[in-house]
Amino acid sequence: MTHRMLLRSVAILAICAAGYTAPTAAGAVQVTAFQQAVAENVSRDSQVAAFYRDRGFAPIWTGGTQEDLERRTALLEALSSARHHGLPADRYKPETLLSRMASVRSGYDRGEMEVALTELYLRFARDLQTGIIDEPRSVRRAIVRDVPRRDAQYYLSGLMSESPGAFIAQLAPKSHEYARLMKAKMRLEHRIAHGGWGAPVPMGKLEPGQTGAGVIALRNRLIAMGYLERTVSARYDAPIIEAVQQFQDRHGLVIDGIAGSSTIEEINVTPQERLKSVMVAMERERWINKPEGLGQRHILVNITDFTARIFDDGKLTFETRSVVGHQDFDRQTPEFSDEMDHMVINPSWYVPRSIVVGEYLPKLRANPGALSHMEITDSRGRVVSRNRSFAGYTARNFPFSMRQQPGPRNALGTVKFMFPNKYNIYLHDTPSKSLFDRSVRAFSHGCVRLSDPHDFAHALLALQTDDPEGLFNRYLRTGRETRVNLETPIPVHLIYRTAFTSPKGDVQYRRDIYGRDDAIWNALSAAGVEISGIQS
Repeated sequence: MTHRMLLRSVAILAICAAGYTAPTAAGAVQVTAFQQAVAENVSRDSQVAAFYRDRGFAPIWTGGTQEDLERRTALLEALSSARHHGLPADRYKPETLLSRMASVRSGYDRGEMEVALTELYLRFARDLQTGIIDEPRSVRRAIVRDVPRRDAQYYLSGLMSESPGAFIAQLAPKSHEYARLMKAKMRLEHRIAHGGWGAPVPMGKLEPGQTGAGVIALRNRLIAMGYLERTVSARYDAPIIEAVQQFQDRHGLVIDGIAGSSTIEEINVTPQERLKSVMVAMERERWINKPEGLGQRHILVNITDFTARIFDDGKLTFETRSVVGHQDFDRQTPEFSDEMDHMVINPSWYVPRSIVVGEYLPKLRANPGALSHMEITDSRGRVVSRNRSFAGYTARNFPFSMRQQPGPRNALGTVKFMFPNKYNIYLHDTPSKSLFDRSVRAFSHGCVRLSDPHDFAHALLALQTDDPEGLFNRYLRTGRETRVNLETPIPVHLIYRTAFTSPKGDVQYRRDIYGRDDAIWNALSAAGVEISGIQS
């Protein structure tokens, strides 16, 4: 039996099972060419097959009813907006679709067209709602986010609602952030179409009071970027100082009003590159487009911005600086979401195995008395004597663990905030406070250190006690390791955004410290995403 004959047999059985057949005069089963084409082609997806089987293989796109017409129109209108969302428009090609629809000549052709429309709709709907990249960790393994994919039944049931156009429109993220990113994308595209931001500024250092060609180039660039009102001044004067400070603030730089090499390097980034950052941010926003949202109260840690924030009902209620994982591949902070359910005051530090064998074991092999502030423990938690040699151990056979007791030198400081996960990532205090004064703060082994951990703890406890500071300090003063549960677990989202917005719509940009945005852009480009109509 040929493959085509097998498909036809399966199709006939499915149609008969659905009861959607017409008997002939002799009592034989009559299967229309349309039914056969639909049944054959939906067999690739069990949910789509079940959907059509349950409705007797009747069309939802290619029939002659007003409802079919409304669904076709809604889909074509939605596909025409794909580029506005940073989606790969050539993946959908509404013009090709219209041409194919016009060429339908038989019932079998119409059946194939019916299934093609359903498959196209499902692909577009999924791209729009939860992202183009099916598996983010295939791009970078530290992007361990679980994307909230919906199944085919969800999309097909929604489409059959009274207003298919409204259902498709609401698939895109409804967050304010996504809407502001879309507007930023449109502004950048407009600027690119009208010549960009002009000539780059010569590298070097420009300071207040200077004059010359470099200052004029800086002035012109700042005007084009919208940071400076039009002026003919050739001096690095007060308006230019203010414009540079504003630029530095929106790009995570030291705000000193001096155009040093770091500032000029960021000023010279092209609008095309900034547009890529915005479009990658839109894709990332789709990855966290959960049905329930991010949470009425949630914690947002933007790795590239080195901040941790608490939001309540969509409003920022607390913010602190953070230190994140180092750029080394095995120390980078991963991206994922989980729920914080407790904090530990006066924590012990149970040293991760990778640090024990990678950093501490070489020191112990050279000197058993090294790292005297740490305890070496066996598998039963008993302290191991240092009156021995560790020289014979390797990373593979070292049988011990290491622990640091609570105290002023503890690597986790006075408190850690736990959202138990398989990556062993959490937020915590640190005795190394000087690092928070730096503009780039990628120094940890992956966990997130907080500049103001006590105030962070008070903010978390404020919902379950009238005196959060007093409660926290009471436990802190004991010096004992104490677990304090959060009565209501709080969603925690570790995100990575090199482009993000403020409530006023201003776009902030940060450096791609781990190179992840570059890798994501390459994946989007390979899928057909374009910059200003030209594939990058």
